[in-house]
Parts: sequence; structure tokens; C-alpha cells
Amino acid sequence: MTASVLAVDYQHIVGLLESDVGREGMRSQQLAAALGLQVVPAKVEGVRSKAKRLAERGWIRQVRPGVFTALTQSG
Repeated sequence: MTASVLAVDYQHIVGLLESDVGREGMRSQQLAAALGLQVVPAKVEGVRSKAKRLAERGWIRQVRPGVFTALTQSG
């Protein structure tokens, strides 16, 4: 299954983590900024919630608390 089956917001997170920008892993605050969102607690928490859901469902990995990477990345 490809990420195209996901909602657009989730596709963007997966895409960022699979890109060179996300190669080393990203924190929710970094993801929010890269997505063009304001880096305020409400926006960052929304991104964190989506990233955790993606990790729980096997689309991305949480390599350390709060740090997410694509499945294809080592870390």
C-alpha cells in the first residue's frame, strides 16, 4: 500500500520524512515548521498526534521519544 491512501495531511508527513529533509529524523516542532505551520503548541501537538498515529499504524517509525523517521531510514 502506498501513502496515497492516507489523508493529505498524513501524506505530507510521510513525504517529509522520506525526503532528504527528514533523513536524520524529525521532531514534531521541526515537522510543523517544514509543513509551513506556525510553531505554536496547538499546531505542534496536532502534528505530534498525527505522527504518533502514523507510527502506531506502521507508516513511519518513532526511533526515540518524539523523533520520527521514515520506515526506510535507519536510526
